[in-house]
Amino acid sequence: MNTIQYLEDQAARAERLAKRITDTPTIEKLLTFAGERRREIEVIAARRRG
Repeated sequence: MNTIQYLEDQAARAERLAKRITDTPTIEKLLTFAGERRREIEVIAARRRG
């Protein structure tokens, strides 16, 4: 599994978990985490494109 796949998996897991729980602070933290992973993916992809 490469870095982008790993980050995508982590983001997707956090988003799925956030949909299943009711604790608002935890949901916010999970969605923030997912957003950070998705931004990392964008940075890595941009570097690879040149």
